[in-house]
Amino acid sequence: MIHATDLSGIGVSLDRQHIPTWNRVVTGILSHGESTAADLNEVIAKAPDFALAQAVRGLACLLLGRPEMFAVAQEAYREALAAAKRLPPTAAETGFIDALGLWLQGCPSAAADRLQRVLDDDPRDALAMKMVQAIQFVMGRPDVMRRSAEALLPHWEGHAAKGYLLGCHAFTLEETGEYALAERAGMRAVELAPNDAWGLHAVAHVYDTTGRAQEGLDWLHGREASWAHCNNFRFHVWWHQALMYLDLGDFDAALDLYDTEIRREKTDDYRDIANATSLLARLEIEGIAVGDRWEEVADLSDRRAGDGCLAFADLHYLLALIGGKREGAAARLIGNMARARASDGEAKAIIGRNGHNTALGLQAYAAGNYSASWLHLRKALSDLQVIGGSHAQRDVFTRIAIEAGLRGGYLDETENLLNERINARGGHQDGYTGRRLEFLASVRASARETQIRSSGIEEAI
Repeated sequence: MIHATDLSGIGVSLDRQHIPTWNRVVTGILSHGESTAADLNEVIAKAPDFALAQAVRGLACLLLGRPEMFAVAQEAYREALAAAKRLPPTAAETGFIDALGLWLQGCPSAAADRLQRVLDDDPRDALAMKMVQAIQFVMGRPDVMRRSAEALLPHWEGHAAKGYLLGCHAFTLEETGEYALAERAGMRAVELAPNDAWGLHAVAHVYDTTGRAQEGLDWLHGREASWAHCNNFRFHVWWHQALMYLDLGDFDAALDLYDTEIRREKTDDYRDIANATSLLARLEIEGIAVGDRWEEVADLSDRRAGDGCLAFADLHYLLALIGGKREGAAARLIGNMARARASDGEAKAIIGRNGHNTALGLQAYAAGNYSASWLHLRKALSDLQVIGGSHAQRDVFTRIAIEAGLRGGYLDETENLLNERINARGGHQDGYTGRRLEFLASVRASARETQIRSSGIEEAI
Protein backbone atom coordinates (compact mmCIF):
# COMPACT_ATOMS: atom_id res chain seq x y z
CA MET A 1 0.00 0.00 0.00
CA ILE A 2 1.68 3.20 -1.18
CA HIS A 3 1.22 6.20 1.11
CA ALA A 4 3.95 8.56 -0.16
CA THR A 5 7.12 8.74 -2.25
CA ASP A 6 10.74 8.95 -1.13
CA LEU A 7 13.57 11.09 -2.51
CA SER A 8 13.86 8.79 -5.55
CA GLY A 9 10.19 9.24 -6.35
CA ILE A 10 9.63 5.63 -5.30
CA GLY A 11 6.32 4.78 -3.66
CA VAL A 12 6.74 3.52 -0.10
CA SER A 13 4.25 2.14 2.42
CA LEU A 14 4.98 4.87 4.92
CA ASP A 15 2.88 7.80 6.12
CA ARG A 16 3.87 11.12 4.60
CA GLN A 17 4.80 12.56 8.00
CA HIS A 18 7.68 10.08 8.29
CA ILE A 19 9.10 10.66 4.80
CA PRO A 20 11.62 13.36 5.83
CA THR A 21 13.19 11.01 8.38
CA TRP A 22 13.16 8.12 5.90
CA ASN A 23 14.84 10.30 3.30
CA ARG A 24 17.56 11.06 5.87
CA VAL A 25 18.02 7.30 6.22
CA VAL A 26 18.40 6.83 2.48
CA THR A 27 20.73 9.81 2.14
CA GLY A 28 22.71 8.58 5.13
CA ILE A 29 23.19 5.18 3.52
CA LEU A 30 24.27 6.84 0.29
CA SER A 31 26.73 9.14 2.06
CA HIS A 32 27.89 6.77 4.86
CA GLY A 33 26.44 9.20 7.39
CA GLU A 34 27.07 8.71 11.08
CA SER A 35 23.49 9.64 11.99
CA THR A 36 21.93 6.94 9.79
CA ALA A 37 21.39 4.35 12.52
CA ALA A 38 19.63 6.86 14.77
CA ASP A 39 17.38 7.98 11.93
CA LEU A 40 16.53 4.37 11.03
CA ASN A 41 15.68 3.57 14.65
CA GLU A 42 13.39 6.60 14.72
CA VAL A 43 11.50 5.37 11.67
CA ILE A 44 11.17 1.89 13.16
CA ALA A 45 9.87 3.32 16.45
CA LYS A 46 7.36 5.67 14.84
CA ALA A 47 6.28 3.40 11.97
CA PRO A 48 6.47 -0.18 13.27
CA ASP A 49 4.43 -1.48 10.33
CA PHE A 50 6.98 -0.27 7.78
CA ALA A 51 8.63 -3.59 6.85
CA LEU A 52 11.31 -2.02 4.64
CA ALA A 53 12.95 -0.31 7.61
CA GLN A 54 13.41 -3.64 9.37
CA ALA A 55 14.75 -5.25 6.21
CA VAL A 56 17.31 -2.47 5.83
CA ARG A 57 18.24 -2.86 9.48
CA GLY A 58 18.88 -6.56 8.97
CA LEU A 59 20.92 -6.10 5.81
CA ALA A 60 23.01 -3.41 7.52
CA CYS A 61 23.72 -5.80 10.38
CA LEU A 62 24.95 -8.50 8.01
CA LEU A 63 27.21 -6.04 6.21
CA LEU A 64 29.05 -5.53 9.50
CA GLY A 65 30.55 -9.03 9.27
CA ARG A 66 30.11 -9.77 12.99
CA PRO A 67 28.57 -13.06 14.20
CA GLU A 68 26.67 -11.38 17.03
CA MET A 69 24.87 -9.28 14.42
CA PHE A 70 23.45 -12.41 12.77
CA ALA A 71 20.94 -12.85 15.58
CA VAL A 72 19.97 -9.18 15.31
CA ALA A 73 19.47 -9.60 11.56
CA GLN A 74 17.31 -12.65 12.18
CA GLU A 75 15.19 -10.67 14.60
CA ALA A 76 14.89 -7.85 12.05
CA TYR A 77 13.76 -10.40 9.46
CA ARG A 78 11.06 -11.72 11.78
CA GLU A 79 9.92 -8.15 12.50
CA ALA A 80 9.86 -7.38 8.78
CA LEU A 81 7.69 -10.42 8.06
CA ALA A 82 5.34 -9.53 10.88
CA ALA A 83 5.10 -5.92 9.73
CA ALA A 84 4.39 -7.09 6.18
CA LYS A 85 1.36 -9.00 7.48
CA ARG A 86 0.02 -5.91 9.20
CA LEU A 87 0.69 -3.55 6.29
CA PRO A 88 1.29 -5.10 2.85
CA PRO A 89 4.62 -3.88 1.43
CA THR A 90 5.23 -2.74 -2.12
CA ALA A 91 6.89 -5.10 -4.59
CA ALA A 92 10.20 -3.31 -4.09
CA GLU A 93 9.94 -3.53 -0.31
CA THR A 94 9.20 -7.24 -0.63
CA GLY A 95 12.41 -7.55 -2.61
CA PHE A 96 14.40 -6.17 0.32
CA ILE A 97 12.73 -8.58 2.72
CA ASP A 98 13.46 -11.48 0.38
CA ALA A 99 17.10 -10.35 0.05
CA LEU A 100 17.53 -10.35 3.82
CA GLY A 101 16.11 -13.86 4.02
CA LEU A 102 18.47 -15.10 1.31
CA TRP A 103 21.53 -13.69 3.02
CA LEU A 104 20.45 -15.24 6.33
CA GLN A 105 20.43 -18.56 4.46
CA GLY A 106 24.11 -18.02 3.62
CA CYS A 107 23.59 -16.68 0.10
CA PRO A 108 24.71 -13.01 -0.09
CA SER A 109 25.11 -13.19 -3.86
CA ALA A 110 21.51 -14.31 -4.21
CA ALA A 111 20.52 -11.43 -1.94
CA ALA A 112 22.30 -8.98 -4.23
CA ASP A 113 20.65 -10.58 -7.27
CA ARG A 114 17.23 -10.16 -5.64
CA LEU A 115 17.89 -6.47 -5.05
CA GLN A 116 19.14 -6.16 -8.61
CA ARG A 117 15.72 -7.34 -9.76
CA VAL A 118 14.21 -4.53 -7.69
CA LEU A 119 16.47 -2.16 -9.62
CA ASP A 120 15.54 -3.73 -12.93
CA ASP A 121 11.89 -2.99 -12.16
CA ASP A 122 12.61 0.60 -11.10
CA PRO A 123 16.12 1.80 -12.02
CA ARG A 124 15.68 5.05 -10.05
CA ASP A 125 15.62 3.31 -6.67
CA ALA A 126 18.62 4.90 -4.90
CA LEU A 127 18.38 2.66 -1.85
CA ALA A 128 18.43 -0.53 -3.93
CA MET A 129 21.29 0.87 -6.01
CA LYS A 130 23.51 1.44 -2.97
CA MET A 131 22.66 -1.88 -1.32
CA VAL A 132 23.51 -3.81 -4.49
CA GLN A 133 26.85 -1.99 -4.62
CA ALA A 134 27.53 -2.70 -0.95
CA ILE A 135 26.83 -6.44 -1.09
CA GLN A 136 28.68 -7.01 -4.36
CA PHE A 137 31.64 -5.10 -2.94
CA VAL A 138 31.82 -7.48 0.00
CA MET A 139 31.68 -10.38 -2.46
CA GLY A 140 34.51 -8.96 -4.58
CA ARG A 141 32.60 -8.37 -7.82
CA PRO A 142 33.52 -4.97 -9.27
CA ASP A 143 32.52 -6.03 -12.79
CA VAL A 144 28.98 -6.79 -11.56
CA MET A 145 28.94 -3.51 -9.63
CA ARG A 146 29.90 -1.63 -12.77
CA ARG A 147 27.24 -3.27 -14.93
CA SER A 148 24.61 -2.51 -12.33
CA ALA A 149 25.59 1.17 -12.06
CA GLU A 150 25.90 1.70 -15.81
CA ALA A 151 22.46 0.27 -16.48
CA LEU A 152 21.02 2.98 -14.22
CA LEU A 153 22.80 6.02 -15.64
CA PRO A 154 20.31 6.74 -18.47
CA HIS A 155 17.47 6.81 -15.93
CA TRP A 156 18.95 9.22 -13.40
CA GLU A 157 18.73 12.57 -15.15
CA GLY A 158 17.28 15.03 -12.67
CA HIS A 159 17.53 12.51 -9.81
CA ALA A 160 18.12 14.13 -6.43
CA ALA A 161 20.80 11.53 -5.64
CA LYS A 162 22.58 11.45 -9.00
CA GLY A 163 25.91 12.42 -7.45
CA TYR A 164 25.90 9.28 -5.33
CA LEU A 165 25.28 7.06 -8.34
CA LEU A 166 28.19 8.74 -10.14
CA GLY A 167 30.35 8.12 -7.08
CA CYS A 168 29.49 4.43 -7.16
CA HIS A 169 30.11 4.32 -10.89
CA ALA A 170 33.48 6.05 -10.41
CA PHE A 171 34.58 3.40 -7.94
CA THR A 172 33.58 0.55 -10.24
CA LEU A 173 35.41 2.19 -13.15
CA GLU A 174 38.58 2.43 -11.06
CA GLU A 175 38.32 -1.16 -9.89
CA THR A 176 37.88 -2.36 -13.50
CA GLY A 177 40.82 -0.35 -14.84
CA GLU A 178 39.16 2.70 -16.41
CA TYR A 179 41.19 5.23 -14.48
CA ALA A 180 40.64 8.40 -16.52
CA LEU A 181 36.89 7.82 -16.69
CA ALA A 182 36.81 7.03 -12.97
CA GLU A 183 38.61 10.25 -12.10
CA ARG A 184 36.17 12.38 -14.08
CA ALA A 185 33.10 10.55 -12.77
CA GLY A 186 34.26 10.84 -9.17
CA MET A 187 34.97 14.54 -9.46
CA ARG A 188 31.55 15.11 -10.97
CA ALA A 189 30.00 13.05 -8.16
CA VAL A 190 31.53 15.27 -5.50
CA GLU A 191 30.49 18.35 -7.44
CA LEU A 192 26.85 17.20 -7.40
CA ALA A 193 26.95 15.73 -3.87
CA PRO A 194 29.70 17.42 -1.81
CA ASN A 195 29.24 14.90 1.01
CA ASP A 196 29.72 11.90 -1.27
CA ALA A 197 32.67 10.40 0.56
CA TRP A 198 32.47 7.27 -1.59
CA GLY A 199 32.91 9.23 -4.80
CA LEU A 200 35.67 11.32 -3.24
CA HIS A 201 37.48 8.18 -2.16
CA ALA A 202 37.03 6.68 -5.64
CA VAL A 203 39.17 9.52 -6.99
CA ALA A 204 41.70 8.85 -4.23
CA HIS A 205 41.83 5.25 -5.45
CA VAL A 206 42.66 6.48 -8.94
CA TYR A 207 45.57 8.54 -7.68
CA ASP A 208 46.85 5.62 -5.60
CA THR A 209 46.57 3.14 -8.44
CA THR A 210 48.19 5.39 -11.03
CA GLY A 211 51.10 6.38 -8.80
CA ARG A 212 50.10 10.05 -8.42
CA ALA A 213 50.34 10.35 -4.67
CA GLN A 214 50.97 14.08 -4.52
CA GLU A 215 47.95 14.77 -6.73
CA GLY A 216 45.97 12.54 -4.40
CA LEU A 217 47.02 14.59 -1.40
CA ASP A 218 46.13 17.76 -3.24
CA TRP A 219 42.71 16.27 -4.02
CA LEU A 220 41.95 15.34 -0.41
CA HIS A 221 43.40 18.42 1.29
CA GLY A 222 40.70 21.02 1.81
CA ARG A 223 37.88 18.52 1.21
CA GLU A 224 37.76 17.10 4.73
CA ALA A 225 34.13 18.22 5.03
CA SER A 226 33.25 15.58 2.44
CA TRP A 227 33.93 12.83 4.96
CA ALA A 228 33.68 14.56 8.34
CA HIS A 229 30.00 13.56 8.57
CA CYS A 230 30.76 9.88 7.99
CA ASN A 231 30.55 6.88 10.25
CA ASN A 232 33.78 4.90 10.53
CA PHE A 233 34.22 5.26 6.77
CA ARG A 234 35.97 8.53 7.59
CA PHE A 235 38.85 6.52 9.06
CA HIS A 236 39.20 4.78 5.71
CA VAL A 237 39.51 8.06 3.83
CA TRP A 238 42.27 9.11 6.23
CA TRP A 239 43.89 5.73 5.52
CA HIS A 240 44.00 6.62 1.84
CA GLN A 241 45.76 9.84 2.70
CA ALA A 242 48.29 7.87 4.76
CA LEU A 243 48.93 5.57 1.79
CA MET A 244 49.80 8.60 -0.31
CA TYR A 245 52.34 9.78 2.25
CA LEU A 246 53.71 6.24 2.38
CA ASP A 247 54.12 6.17 -1.37
CA LEU A 248 56.06 9.44 -1.25
CA GLY A 249 58.32 8.05 1.46
CA ASP A 250 56.98 10.38 4.15
CA PHE A 251 56.63 7.64 6.73
CA ASP A 252 56.37 10.01 9.70
CA ALA A 253 53.28 11.65 8.18
CA ALA A 254 51.71 8.23 7.62
CA LEU A 255 52.34 7.24 11.24
CA ASP A 256 50.98 10.55 12.48
CA LEU A 257 47.73 9.96 10.58
CA TYR A 258 47.59 6.46 12.04
CA ASP A 259 47.68 7.84 15.57
CA THR A 260 45.55 10.94 15.14
CA GLU A 261 42.87 9.83 12.67
CA ILE A 262 42.94 6.19 11.54
CA ARG A 263 42.93 4.83 15.09
CA ARG A 264 41.28 7.86 16.67
CA GLU A 265 38.63 5.43 17.92
CA LYS A 266 39.93 2.04 19.01
CA THR A 267 37.13 0.01 17.45
CA ASP A 268 37.17 -3.66 16.55
CA ASP A 269 35.12 -3.16 13.37
CA TYR A 270 36.88 -5.32 10.81
CA ARG A 271 37.11 -2.42 8.36
CA ASP A 272 38.90 -0.30 10.95
CA ILE A 273 41.18 -3.21 11.83
CA ALA A 274 41.92 -3.59 8.10
CA ASN A 275 42.93 0.07 7.85
CA ALA A 276 45.25 -0.29 10.81
CA THR A 277 46.88 -3.63 10.11
CA SER A 278 47.44 -3.08 6.41
CA LEU A 279 49.11 0.29 7.05
CA LEU A 280 51.34 -1.11 9.80
CA ALA A 281 52.31 -4.03 7.56
CA ARG A 282 53.17 -1.69 4.70
CA LEU A 283 55.30 0.45 7.02
CA GLU A 284 57.21 -2.56 8.29
CA ILE A 285 57.82 -3.70 4.72
CA GLU A 286 59.50 -0.33 4.21
CA GLY A 287 61.69 -0.98 7.23
CA ILE A 288 59.85 1.41 9.55
CA ALA A 289 59.58 0.50 13.23
CA VAL A 290 55.98 0.93 14.37
CA GLY A 291 56.61 0.59 18.09
CA ASP A 292 53.90 -1.04 20.17
CA ARG A 293 51.06 -0.17 17.82
CA TRP A 294 50.48 -3.83 16.97
CA GLU A 295 49.52 -4.58 20.58
CA GLU A 296 46.25 -2.68 20.55
CA VAL A 297 44.92 -4.19 17.31
CA ALA A 298 46.23 -7.64 18.27
CA ASP A 299 44.25 -7.55 21.53
CA LEU A 300 41.07 -6.67 19.65
CA SER A 301 41.71 -9.17 16.87
CA ASP A 302 42.34 -11.97 19.36
CA ARG A 303 38.79 -11.49 20.61
CA ARG A 304 37.39 -11.48 17.04
CA ALA A 305 39.50 -14.34 15.69
CA GLY A 306 36.66 -16.82 16.03
CA ASP A 307 34.17 -14.77 14.02
CA GLY A 308 34.55 -16.61 10.72
CA CYS A 309 32.19 -14.29 8.85
CA LEU A 310 34.35 -12.96 6.02
CA ALA A 311 37.73 -14.00 4.64
CA PHE A 312 38.70 -10.33 4.27
CA ALA A 313 38.09 -9.75 7.98
CA ASP A 314 39.85 -12.93 9.10
CA LEU A 315 42.97 -12.13 7.10
CA HIS A 316 43.30 -8.69 8.66
CA TYR A 317 42.73 -10.11 12.13
CA LEU A 318 45.53 -12.51 11.27
CA LEU A 319 47.84 -9.67 10.25
CA ALA A 320 47.24 -8.13 13.68
CA LEU A 321 47.91 -11.39 15.51
CA ILE A 322 51.11 -11.96 13.55
CA GLY A 323 52.26 -8.39 14.09
CA GLY A 324 51.53 -8.70 17.80
CA LYS A 325 53.44 -12.01 18.05
CA ARG A 326 50.33 -13.97 19.05
CA GLU A 327 51.43 -17.24 17.47
CA GLY A 328 48.92 -19.38 19.32
CA ALA A 329 45.96 -17.18 18.46
CA ALA A 330 47.14 -16.95 14.85
CA ALA A 331 47.35 -20.75 14.62
CA ARG A 332 43.83 -21.10 16.04
CA LEU A 333 42.47 -18.62 13.52
CA ILE A 334 44.13 -20.42 10.63
CA GLY A 335 42.75 -23.71 11.94
CA ASN A 336 39.26 -22.23 11.98
CA MET A 337 39.71 -21.08 8.41
CA ALA A 338 40.85 -24.56 7.35
CA ARG A 339 37.66 -26.04 8.80
CA ALA A 340 35.32 -23.65 6.98
CA ARG A 341 33.04 -25.55 4.62
CA ALA A 342 31.03 -24.50 1.59
CA SER A 343 28.03 -26.32 3.05
CA ASP A 344 27.91 -23.60 5.72
CA GLY A 345 27.39 -20.82 3.20
CA GLU A 346 29.00 -18.83 0.44
CA ALA A 347 31.24 -16.77 2.74
CA LYS A 348 32.53 -19.91 4.48
CA ALA A 349 33.52 -21.40 1.13
CA ILE A 350 35.70 -18.37 0.39
CA ILE A 351 37.25 -18.50 3.86
CA GLY A 352 38.15 -22.18 3.51
CA ARG A 353 39.55 -21.84 0.01
CA ASN A 354 41.00 -18.44 -0.86
CA GLY A 355 41.30 -17.14 2.67
CA HIS A 356 43.04 -20.19 4.10
CA ASN A 357 45.67 -20.34 1.38
CA THR A 358 46.50 -16.68 1.92
CA ALA A 359 46.64 -17.22 5.67
CA LEU A 360 49.18 -20.02 5.27
CA GLY A 361 51.35 -17.67 3.23
CA LEU A 362 51.18 -14.97 5.90
CA GLN A 363 52.01 -17.47 8.63
CA ALA A 364 55.01 -18.79 6.70
CA TYR A 365 56.25 -15.25 6.07
CA ALA A 366 56.10 -14.42 9.77
CA ALA A 367 58.07 -17.58 10.52
CA GLY A 368 60.79 -16.62 8.05
CA ASN A 369 59.90 -19.49 5.71
CA TYR A 370 59.92 -17.26 2.65
CA SER A 371 59.90 -20.02 0.07
CA ALA A 372 56.70 -21.55 1.46
CA SER A 373 55.22 -18.08 1.87
CA TRP A 374 55.93 -17.21 -1.74
CA LEU A 375 54.39 -20.43 -3.03
CA HIS A 376 51.21 -20.02 -0.97
CA LEU A 377 50.73 -16.33 -1.68
CA ARG A 378 51.56 -16.57 -5.37
CA LYS A 379 48.85 -19.18 -5.72
CA ALA A 380 46.37 -17.20 -3.61
CA LEU A 381 46.85 -13.98 -5.56
CA SER A 382 45.45 -15.53 -8.72
CA ASP A 383 41.93 -15.47 -7.24
CA LEU A 384 42.16 -13.18 -4.24
CA GLN A 385 39.53 -10.72 -5.44
CA VAL A 386 36.74 -12.96 -4.19
CA ILE A 387 37.62 -12.11 -0.58
CA GLY A 388 36.12 -8.67 -1.23
CA GLY A 389 37.48 -5.22 -0.60
CA SER A 390 39.30 -3.09 -3.13
CA HIS A 391 42.50 -3.52 -5.10
CA ALA A 392 44.14 -0.98 -2.77
CA GLN A 393 43.12 -2.94 0.32
CA ARG A 394 44.20 -6.33 -1.05
CA ASP A 395 47.51 -4.89 -2.24
CA VAL A 396 49.02 -5.50 1.19
CA PHE A 397 48.95 -9.23 0.42
CA THR A 398 50.62 -8.63 -2.94
CA ARG A 399 53.34 -6.63 -1.21
CA ILE A 400 53.95 -9.39 1.31
CA ALA A 401 54.15 -11.90 -1.55
CA ILE A 402 56.73 -9.69 -3.26
CA GLU A 403 58.77 -9.46 -0.06
CA ALA A 404 58.60 -13.24 0.37
CA GLY A 405 59.77 -13.71 -3.22
CA LEU A 406 62.69 -11.34 -2.82
CA ARG A 407 63.77 -12.87 0.49
CA GLY A 408 63.23 -16.39 -0.79
CA GLY A 409 65.44 -15.87 -3.83
CA TYR A 410 62.64 -15.99 -6.43
CA LEU A 411 64.09 -12.98 -8.21
CA ASP A 412 62.82 -13.59 -11.74
CA GLU A 413 59.41 -14.67 -10.51
CA THR A 414 59.15 -11.66 -8.22
CA GLU A 415 60.08 -9.33 -11.05
CA ASN A 416 57.27 -10.90 -13.07
CA LEU A 417 54.85 -10.22 -10.22
CA LEU A 418 56.02 -6.62 -10.00
CA ASN A 419 55.44 -6.24 -13.73
CA GLU A 420 51.99 -7.82 -13.38
CA ARG A 421 51.25 -5.25 -10.70
CA ILE A 422 52.35 -2.44 -13.02
CA ASN A 423 50.23 -3.81 -15.87
CA ALA A 424 47.20 -4.14 -13.61
CA ARG A 425 47.63 -0.44 -12.82
CA GLY A 426 47.46 0.58 -16.43
CA GLY A 427 51.22 0.67 -16.83
CA HIS A 428 51.70 3.08 -13.93
CA GLN A 429 54.52 2.61 -11.43
CA ASP A 430 54.10 3.79 -7.86
CA GLY A 431 56.76 4.52 -5.27
CA TYR A 432 56.63 1.04 -3.77
CA THR A 433 57.21 -0.68 -7.12
CA GLY A 434 60.05 1.69 -7.96
CA ARG A 435 61.78 0.96 -4.66
CA ARG A 436 61.42 -2.78 -5.09
CA LEU A 437 62.71 -2.76 -8.66
CA GLU A 438 65.71 -0.74 -7.50
CA PHE A 439 66.31 -3.26 -4.73
CA LEU A 440 66.02 -6.13 -7.21
CA ALA A 441 68.56 -4.48 -9.51
CA SER A 442 70.98 -3.95 -6.61
CA VAL A 443 70.69 -7.61 -5.56
CA ARG A 444 71.45 -8.74 -9.10
CA ALA A 445 74.36 -6.31 -9.41
CA SER A 446 75.78 -7.56 -6.12
CA ALA A 447 75.42 -11.15 -7.31
CA ARG A 448 77.27 -10.34 -10.54
CA GLU A 449 80.09 -8.66 -8.63
CA THR A 450 80.39 -11.68 -6.35
CA GLN A 451 80.46 -13.96 -9.39
CA ILE A 452 83.17 -11.84 -11.05
CA ARG A 453 85.31 -11.80 -7.90
CA SER A 454 84.82 -15.54 -7.51
CA SER A 455 85.90 -16.11 -11.12
CA GLY A 456 88.99 -13.95 -10.60
CA ILE A 457 90.00 -15.92 -7.55
CA GLU A 458 89.58 -19.20 -9.39
CA GLU A 459 91.71 -17.95 -12.27
CA ALA A 460 94.43 -16.82 -9.86
CA ILE A 461 94.46 -20.21 -8.23
